[in-house]
Amino acid sequence: MVISTEVEQQQFFDRKYKESAILLNEIQQQAVVHTSGPLLLLASPGSGKTTTIIMKIGYLIEVKEVAPARIKALTFSKAAAADMQRRFKQLFPELTLASFSTIHSFAFEVTRMYLRKQGIAFQIIEGDTEGSNEEASAENISKKHIIRQLYSSISGETLSDEQMEELTTYISYIKNKLIPQEQWSQVSCDVPHAAELLGQYEQFKQSAYDKLLLLDFDDMLLIANKALQEDERLRKLLQQRYDYVLTDESQDTSLVQHHIIAQLAGSHRNLCVVADDDQSIYSWRGAEPAYLLNFKGVYPEAVVLYMEQNYRSTATIVNAAAQFITRNKQRYPKTMFTSNEDGSPIQFRTVSNAAAQSNYVVEQLSKTDNWGDIAVLYRNNASSIPLMNALERAGIPFYVKDGDLRFFSHWVVEDILNFMRMSYTDKRVDLLERIHLKLNSYISKQQMAVLKGIQNDQSVFDNLLNFVQLQSYQVELIESNKLVFQEMKGMPPLPAIKVIRERLGYEKALGKICDRLGFRKDYIIGIVNTLEEIAAELESMEQFASRLKHLHQTLKQASRRRGSNVVTLSTLHSAKGLEFEKVYMIDLLDGVLPSKHDSKQDELEEATRLFYVGITRAKRHLELITYSERGGEKAAESSFMSAIRDIVEPRQQAHRYGGGSGISDGDVAAYTERQPTVRSASSDKSLIKQSKSTKYVVKQATQYAKQQLDKPKTPKHPNSISSRDGLRVQQKVKHLTFGEGIITELTEDRIAIQFATESKRLALAPCLENGLLVLIM
Repeated sequence: MVISTEVEQQQFFDRKYKESAILLNEIQQQAVVHTSGPLLLLASPGSGKTTTIIMKIGYLIEVKEVAPARIKALTFSKAAAADMQRRFKQLFPELTLASFSTIHSFAFEVTRMYLRKQGIAFQIIEGDTEGSNEEASAENISKKHIIRQLYSSISGETLSDEQMEELTTYISYIKNKLIPQEQWSQVSCDVPHAAELLGQYEQFKQSAYDKLLLLDFDDMLLIANKALQEDERLRKLLQQRYDYVLTDESQDTSLVQHHIIAQLAGSHRNLCVVADDDQSIYSWRGAEPAYLLNFKGVYPEAVVLYMEQNYRSTATIVNAAAQFITRNKQRYPKTMFTSNEDGSPIQFRTVSNAAAQSNYVVEQLSKTDNWGDIAVLYRNNASSIPLMNALERAGIPFYVKDGDLRFFSHWVVEDILNFMRMSYTDKRVDLLERIHLKLNSYISKQQMAVLKGIQNDQSVFDNLLNFVQLQSYQVELIESNKLVFQEMKGMPPLPAIKVIRERLGYEKALGKICDRLGFRKDYIIGIVNTLEEIAAELESMEQFASRLKHLHQTLKQASRRRGSNVVTLSTLHSAKGLEFEKVYMIDLLDGVLPSKHDSKQDELEEATRLFYVGITRAKRHLELITYSERGGEKAAESSFMSAIRDIVEPRQQAHRYGGGSGISDGDVAAYTERQPTVRSASSDKSLIKQSKSTKYVVKQATQYAKQQLDKPKTPKHPNSISSRDGLRVQQKVKHLTFGEGIITELTEDRIAIQFATESKRLALAPCLENGLLVLIM
């Protein structure tokens, strides 16, 4: 390795600036030239991490004269690896590429070397891993096929798509966390017999085919880790192959993946880990952000650098995001900042219901034809369906990132269609067989078996009444259902769905199914609500069925439209790493984000990070949208949305910091408290300095206090509590900003309230003076 001087380093940066106009800041330059020993580079959103990584690789090759093949750059996905290669060729067209790959592809390489050495043939049973078959094959075998067969043999029931997703996530989580078999049953899974099924699944893969080992993607990680631990010769071979190892998006790396990377860099310890613990949003599939927090414990000699300057977003967005993420406690003390202009205010929108939300988004998007700079983000894939329906009707083109086609084949969708088909003819036994357990006639499997044996082309309800032994209570129900189906014939689809839900007992049946099989009721009912939105403007059930087929095909096409002038629809998880001029975040409801399942502290912190990822995708315009009614019931806006509103609205900040009629030390202190710091680091320690001068802070605080005073007061709620005498511990109250909660502590000047997802300790006087508390009877 060549030792470079400061002059050579500066020449490298000057040359790249002349060639590509890339000007790195001080922290980025330190990250590039740090080439000896471990480095943890904590990169805030929009801080230029990919550019920094590429410049670092170019520096190693060009200045340090490291052979490109001796640099291993590991990324999380194939798309990220391909993008990094493309950008490297743009910046360094004259240089040979380093070795870019995903962690899984590297693990596959290690697995193949290890098993081939032992003479073990294997086959990958998921995805398309080129060259995965070794000397033998098993036709028509796949991971999901094996799991379905095993589940059926254990439970006697058919595995649904939701249960399949839950089980595969459970299996992947256990393997990536390296959880021993005796603890499998302690890992939460909504699918019954999950631990037993996993045991049989592992046994099947090892013994089902003579001399052929079946492997899934996570098995490759386990075997690669085992190989590096146990085969010293193989480990040294790979360690000697690479002098430098760099990993991107390391907050998404699992425990077993961290072990693989650590062993690969174990001899030279020239490991550069690029991550942002504030963007770790995949713990449910085994990501291990705690590893980053303990990085200095693993590598005591490591240098930790903070890339906190955001080049992407306006100061308004950056400051709100930076303050919001401090809600989390398990994180590095970073403070993102920017020198960008303030830009437009963050917008908050509350509409009546989900349909009005779709209409509002369509209305906003109709004002422009520059759709390629716009994204609509949501937590759950199901949110894309009604939005897609509205956009398609309005003629607005869109791209659905990682679109989920399973909605249109979901059993709930099939149920609704079968109920509708039954209204056209009640002579089809096959239709009744599909829905009889979800109908309020309580028809048993035995009664259904007798009915199937009757073939006289008559009404199935008449055959039940005339030829099948029924309980007395069933007779009236079956007669009633026959009449209801007759009434439904020719009915528009929206009222038909309401009849199915209520009069035919489908919604009640769904509740029982969710309780029995562990499905999320809010998700299942949400599918029915979405079907109602699609049905709203249609005149017949035939049109409804055709519309579903059309939307299914539209989604297939929309998943391939990337790169053209289209609106991007994406889940928050899939949006990580992307950026847009305008971002609309929708379905911001308590119960969705955060969900009711985000109850534990670590779950709530991950939900907070997910919301943070969403708001930091926006460059210039950010709009947060919620609605007040969901499924016929009152809905509350997301507490995260309320928190951002509280951060950016000066009036509320004035109350919080006790602003008076003039500018006080408290105003300056309040403003200063929210300002970012810049951390610059030498090779052995970090220094902290204020990012704003005192003069600038005072000026900004002056403007900030003036805004507080100029903003008109909001009228008090007519039922607001104005005296401390009206409060007591364990009393249920509503805070006009944070929602409903229970008082847990009450002192002369403070009140503590436990809300749905968090506890807050507030100054009592401003709450009473401004009518922020309302008593709930």
